[in-house]
Amino acid sequence: MGRGWVFYQERMAMKKHKSIIQRVTAPNGSMFTGPGTNSYLIGVNDMTLVDPGPKIDKHLSHLLQLGANNIKRILVTHTHPDHSPGAKVLADKLGVPLMGRLVAKDDSRQDKTFKPDRVLHHGDIITTEEYSIEVLHTPGHASNHLCYLIKEEETLLTGDHIMNGSTVVIAHPDGSMKEYLDSLALLKNYQFTRIGPGHGDFLGDPFEVVDWIIAHRLKREQKVVEKLMLLASCSSDELVKEVYDDVDSKLHPIALWSLEAHLVKLQDDQIADFHELHKTWSLISDL
Repeated sequence: MGRGWVFYQERMAMKKHKSIIQRVTAPNGSMFTGPGTNSYLIGVNDMTLVDPGPKIDKHLSHLLQLGANNIKRILVTHTHPDHSPGAKVLADKLGVPLMGRLVAKDDSRQDKTFKPDRVLHHGDIITTEEYSIEVLHTPGHASNHLCYLIKEEETLLTGDHIMNGSTVVIAHPDGSMKEYLDSLALLKNYQFTRIGPGHGDFLGDPFEVVDWIIAHRLKREQKVVEKLMLLASCSSDELVKEVYDDVDSKLHPIALWSLEAHLVKLQDDQIADFHELHKTWSLISDL
């Protein structure tokens, strides 16, 4: 949600061959989903569907029409309700396996209908005659979050690990700011030239995007420390107004989730501490 983060257009040169990746956006645009959730169809005769999205009949019918009888498996990046509820519906209709992960600890934000036939792990590779998909476990936005690298297309499908047009909400306890930053750094170990995000258009210059997000998050964290130093002791509700003073106040309830994730990271790093009695935060040096 940082102001100035605008990667609206794909800035990479067009490939000479026709891409085997189709992006289909669900009609569920909102404050959280931007223009809507992206579903991806990979392949021609041996298709993989990634993130069927919400259970919207029009969207699911469109995916079936595009995939015909060629969809052989369904993958999800994570089990938030804008990404995975359509998976079971289509899997039952097509008789194909569901692949992904469940969260470490269930919470109210998860899609309860998703039950993977195959649990995916970091480093798994799904191979077809047309392409291969490498699985990257990228916790942070969600503990079960996965990204998918289509090597032949040099494309990383990032779900909500990276979005176009907005930064990602990190909601504790399933979300973790430390894991999110570590998972962003992990991406630099792989080769790809574009990002297929969970929301918004394709992104070029992927490592510039990754570096920007990391720098933005660390800058926000430093602002948390500076405001705690100034205020000495305060509640999360008080602190969000100071740390996110560059964001529309209407978005502060959403920003509060990421703020608390920053605070938990600072607590784990022994920089800040939470006072249970007064429900306030302060720097360790001020205790």
